[in-house]
Amino acid sequence: MAVIDPRITCSTITLRHLPLAEALAEIRARGFEGIDLGALPGVCDHVPFELDEAAVTAVAATVVASGLRVRSVNADVGDLNHPDSGGSAARRAAHVDRLLDLCVAIGSDALVLPNGAQEHTPVVDLDADLDLVAARLVEISATARARGVELWVEAPHFFRLAYDLDRAGALLSRLPAGIGVVLDTSHIVAGGGDPRDFLDAHAARTRHVHLRDAEPGYIHHSIGRGRVDFADLAAALAEVGYTGDLALELETRDTADADRADAARAAAEHLSALLAAAIVPV
Repeated sequence: MAVIDPRITCSTITLRHLPLAEALAEIRARGFEGIDLGALPGVCDHVPFELDEAAVTAVAATVVASGLRVRSVNADVGDLNHPDSGGSAARRAAHVDRLLDLCVAIGSDALVLPNGAQEHTPVVDLDADLDLVAARLVEISATARARGVELWVEAPHFFRLAYDLDRAGALLSRLPAGIGVVLDTSHIVAGGGDPRDFLDAHAARTRHVHLRDAEPGYIHHSIGRGRVDFADLAAALAEVGYTGDLALELETRDTADADRADAARAAAEHLSALLAAAIVPV
């Protein structure tokens, strides 16, 4: 069996059809050493959206028992470009606090949040919406930093406000350097961009990479079935000196649920070979 580069981890979103304990066991059995923990309502319910102290304790116990290290908790705390009303700010702050409790309990390096509502059209106008998203991310980052957790934003995200490289750049220009960004290959390509162009602009703040194949307008391909040039991605990452993790986030529609764990292993072996071939000689 080929060796997996230890930097390649597996998001629990890949096995979102399984209960958390079973998903973690399958990930561990396929030779992965680390995970991203999916906490996205409607996408991956491994972490309850109604997150109270008991839920934090239960999820943390399951993750710790797996022995897998946790790179990030991939979550959603509401539409950050929507004006607050009716106590929504307090509910968001409480949700952030519980997510950070979870991050601390499982040793997660970071909390990852999306960049706005699941629509491209701004609520007010693009500048005003991006200003509001940035202000809220800065606020959440300060809370996270006080707990020893980093905050990263996923931008671009094809289904969110900052869905392409231009809007992602506009948002990131509003954020301090301490807020990292996640390079997601599928969202970049679905939005008409290229991961190399993303790295040219944002390598210094890239903290993490999500791996999934895509084509313009569509994100749900397995590795090798879309238009992402993973060999060039590996080369570009080596050229900028990226040494962080790369998480397989195979929320795909071309693989049967029963085959997902094995498909993740095969993808990891393929990508490991590309990363090895792309090492820049010193």
